[in-house]
Amino acid sequence: MTGPPIPEAPYMPDGYGMSGATPESRTPWETIAVQLTRARNYWLCTVRYDDRPHAMPVWGLWVNNHFLFSTDPSSRKGVNLAERPDAVVHLESGDDVVVVDGAVSRIPISELPHSFVDDYEAKYGFRIELDRSDPDATAAYGFYSLKPRTVLVWDESDFPGTATRWRFPEP
Repeated sequence: MTGPPIPEAPYMPDGYGMSGATPESRTPWETIAVQLTRARNYWLCTVRYDDRPHAMPVWGLWVNNHFLFSTDPSSRKGVNLAERPDAVVHLESGDDVVVVDGAVSRIPISELPHSFVDDYEAKYGFRIELDRSDPDATAAYGFYSLKPRTVLVWDESDFPGTATRWRFPEP
């Protein structure tokens, strides 16, 4: 886990009105963490072998400032991530914007929080069955963790006043 994210004014060209944004108007991290936790669908954006973008919705959990999700390693998402681990995840709303940029890694079952299965079932009504007998096992469909570098947020009703880039320090 990394330290707490650091708020910054995001870079936007002059025409966006960022000069009016103040530290007091920035969206608090606690608000963003709640949005990331409560979201049902997350759009995962990866890059194909030929540099074309690929976006697909996934289910997942926001845990300890990481986004945990699963996909089959042989799926387009899985293949893209194996070749290029950088990805973007964003929530569905274009009014309450949350865009997470970071690096994705495939993780063994042993690195999932012990509450993962119960939390996933509570959120989605679907229970994932895991065999934790082998600590180095990876599920056939693959678990992944997106470690954020930055999270860009704003509330459209108060743009650009709430526009904030949260930067995560390197461990």
